[in-house]
Parts: sequence; structure tokens; C-alpha cells
Amino acid sequence: MSDEALIVEGTGSIFLAGPYLVKAAIGETVDQETLGGAVTQSDISGVTDYKMPDDQTCLDTIRDLMDKMGHYPKAGFDRAEPAPPKEDPEELYSLFPFEGNKPYKTAEILKLLADDSKLTYYKSGYGKTIICAYARIDGWAVGIVANNREVVKTAKGEMQFGGVIYSDSADKATRFIMNCNQKKIPLVFLHDVTGFMVGTRSEHGGIIKDGAKMVNAVANSTVPKFSIVMGNSYGAGNYAMCGKAYDPRLIVAWPTAKIAVMGGDQAAKVLLQIQSSTLKAHGKELSSQEKEALLAEIKGRYDDQTSPYYAAARLWVDAIIDPMETRQVISMGIEAANNAEVERFNPGVIQT
Repeated sequence: MSDEALIVEGTGSIFLAGPYLVKAAIGETVDQETLGGAVTQSDISGVTDYKMPDDQTCLDTIRDLMDKMGHYPKAGFDRAEPAPPKEDPEELYSLFPFEGNKPYKTAEILKLLADDSKLTYYKSGYGKTIICAYARIDGWAVGIVANNREVVKTAKGEMQFGGVIYSDSADKATRFIMNCNQKKIPLVFLHDVTGFMVGTRSEHGGIIKDGAKMVNAVANSTVPKFSIVMGNSYGAGNYAMCGKAYDPRLIVAWPTAKIAVMGGDQAAKVLLQIQSSTLKAHGKELSSQEKEALLAEIKGRYDDQTSPYYAAARLWVDAIIDPMETRQVISMGIEAANNAEVERFNPGVIQT
């Protein structure tokens, strides 16, 4: 029931019942590590938030977490001496793919934005398609929520696609967003999201419920929120990552951004199915050539409308920026927001 929980590998364990009681109660034989050790409770269950290799690292991490808390009773957000990233920020141009469908290591992008390239990752082994981390940007303490575009495996060996929000990643992001509100730390959202995972398995797992938790936390956040649309920002993924409708203090886009209800390919196929069904109901069957031509026409029109320039012209984003200006924009936004008090955080009932 603490705000954040750390566990040390090899020595820490947590469970409702230990191995002996489990054996006595249900006849299952299991060792302490498998039942409730650091790997189990960090990477599989998500009960604990930080898996620490030793006691010293654990204590250092606690200091790092406390270091970024906002100051009471005044309204100020915490700021230390600004420091440039250790990595060369110009690597952003080579690390981020121009085409929006290629995987890349989002963690490498974050190192180019954070002071000293230092980040404290929250639940790093759980819900891996979203990265949550504490960092400093131009001295300001921030909580970063970023879509991870790597293809990853869960601790149970299940494959997850990068840029997609799954139940575990939504749950993780929800708790992180609430922690940042609790500790008065501004939130920075970095978008490259194609949406929530769909299909029978996801629905049976409660993806709507878990997605709603994340959207609820974002909608009710009272700390300043800043959204950077780096790549894709589609559909409900846009909502969960604090799109325009969820009141970010600033929302800016890189030239590589694409903002839409869904991707061009998916949208074109859905619209083609609808138009084909409508024509079929009126007794007209499209040939394969006509279907291809109609698909290309719909996709071309849709792709034009996903452009960040189309979005900026309609005030869906506040500006299109050079990726190298990202740190400056975030710092400027927090400095402006630092002049008003933070309202009380009240997310209401979170459905679990």
C-alpha cells in the first residue's frame, strides 16, 4: 500500500502465503523465489516497482526518487542545476526513423533528452511497451511516459508489438501517472503509439477496463502535462498518451508525427470493406482492380490528413518543432506552469 515498492534480488520476497503454508493449504511445492521473489513480483505480477541488484543500489534509488518531489506548501516544481545529455542530442536525427513503421529503441531517444542522460525506470521489466521513468530536463524533475517501439517479450515469454498499449503497460502507466501527481512532478508524454491491442484475447483480459484506467488518470491529472508527438499518435492511444483533448499545457509535434483515428492502411481497409458492402447490397460487385484503385485512393487521402501540418493548421497541436528543440520547449512549459498552484488530485474511482 506504499506509493512505490522496491525489492532486492536474492533477499527480498513478498507473498500472501509462504512456501510452507502453500504446501499445507493446497499441496503445491514451490520455492520462495519462484513464489514471490524479485523477478516474480517485478516482471510477472507487477506487484513491486523496482528490481534492485543489491541493498546499496536500493538505497541510492530511494534517494533518487525522493530528490525529485515537488516542494510544499509552495507551488514550486523541483529544479536542480541544468545539465546537458551525456549523449550527443543530434543523434536524434539518426536514431528516430523517418518512416513510422520501423522499430527502434525508445530508451536511446530518452537518453538524448534527459540531463546527464540519466533516467530512473519505473517497473522496467513489466508492461514493456510503455516506458515510465523519472528524469530531469533542463534541471526540472519530470515523469516521462513514452511508447516503446521495440518488439518485446513478457516475463512469461509472450511477444508484444512495439507502439501498442497492452493491459500490463496501461496498468503500469496509470500507477506511474498517479505517483507523479502524488509527488507533484510534471508529466511528459512522448507519443509513438498505434493504439491499444485488440482481439479476443485482449478483450477477455479486460483491455477496455485497463485502458480506461489510464485515460482516467491522464484526464484527472492536475500536475502540468506536456505532449511530444514524435511519430504515430492514433485513436485511443492518442487519448491515453494525453492528446489535445486531455488538456496538455503544450502539445507539439516533430515533422515525423502522424495523428489520426487509425493508421492509413487500417483505415483504408476498413473504409473499403464498408463501401464494398454498401455496393454489394445494391447489387454491384467490385472487381479486384476496382478494389485496388479504391484502396489506393482512400489511403492517399487519409495519409495526407495524418500529416502534422494538417493537424497544426487545425490547432490540434500547438507547434511543429525541430526534435532538437524538445528539451527547450518542455523547460519553457514547466517554467510557465510553475507560477500557479497545483490543484488537488482526485481521480475518482479507478476500476481494477
